[in-house]
Amino acid sequence: MAESNRSMMVPPIETLLERSGSKFVLVSLASQRARQINDYYSKLGEGLGSIVPPQVESTSVKSLSVAFDEIAAGKIVPEAIEEEPEEAE
Repeated sequence: MAESNRSMMVPPIETLLERSGSKFVLVSLASQRARQINDYYSKLGEGLGSIVPPQVESTSVKSLSVAFDEIAAGKIVPEAIEEEPEEAE
């Protein structure tokens, strides 16, 4: 494949959208996970075990890129939240 035809986005956005279902879910899921990864690295020396470390080997140092890698690998998946029906008063 020629270098000019290669995408700059790795993993491909199509793969991320297939895993997440929509752009909104992808953005929400990736941003939330990136914050968790940042928290993990900032509290690494404190011995706090409640934060989950990165779930994939990544060459990237940016937490958002690591979050995208996790989503593409299927390690982080969106969870549907069911709304309760409103009761009429």
